[in-house]
Amino acid sequence: MIRTILVDDEPRGLNTLKKLLQEYCPDVRIVAECADAESTKDKIELLEPQLVFLDISLPRKNSFDLLAELDKINFEIIFVTAYHEYTLQAFHYSAVDYLMKPIDEDLLTGAVQRAAKRISVNAINNNASALLHNLQKTQAPQDMKLCIPSVKGFQVVELKDILYCEASGGYTNIYFTDGRFVCSAKTILEYDELLSGAGFTRIHKSFLINLKHVKEYIRGEGGSVILSNSKEVEVSRRRKDIFLGQMKDFYKF
Repeated sequence: MIRTILVDDEPRGLNTLKKLLQEYCPDVRIVAECADAESTKDKIELLEPQLVFLDISLPRKNSFDLLAELDKINFEIIFVTAYHEYTLQAFHYSAVDYLMKPIDEDLLTGAVQRAAKRISVNAINNNASALLHNLQKTQAPQDMKLCIPSVKGFQVVELKDILYCEASGGYTNIYFTDGRFVCSAKTILEYDELLSGAGFTRIHKSFLINLKHVKEYIRGEGGSVILSNSKEVEVSRRRKDIFLGQMKDFYKF
């Protein structure tokens, strides 16, 4: 059984989540229900939960203020919110689970199953620090951090340090300014969708580049790009106009 704390300042929200967990997630054992950050902190320190459902909007202090005050975060977190004011980009980059209200039971069970799997192998997905960093950088996406799933677990990197991503079957090799690379378990299509709003663009079916590191463009049918590490990458003919348009938007010329 997974020791779990539910946090929501609205009684209706607490009751709904509790009923859904009882019906669809029998492995969850609710050990406390809290309505504010202060009592949540006390319960976490006292009961040492394995999982916390954390509503983002709380009275006086929100859930991010609460997390910043904790000495350690050694439990899984599933964020819950009814509002779109918190940028989804920060959540996605940080690889944390979140649920929008009204809660969908399938998304709920999926999030609980992922948390349970990590708990069972003692591999807590502690990406809260990356999330707290990213929430402060919502106006500067290149300064955000990205959690990259790999065969060993997760790596946390800064977007500005990524040169380009290259497709490798169902995986993606991500190359960095310091010369290293990591093989991610996600496809290049997933990274294309994830990073499109942060200064990255797909210039070829196999390549996604960071516009920040474009040093030169060489004309041609599609042309090619020289990156800051002198790597030359082909631009496909059908992506040429999109790439040039995004360069103009990114560099304002």
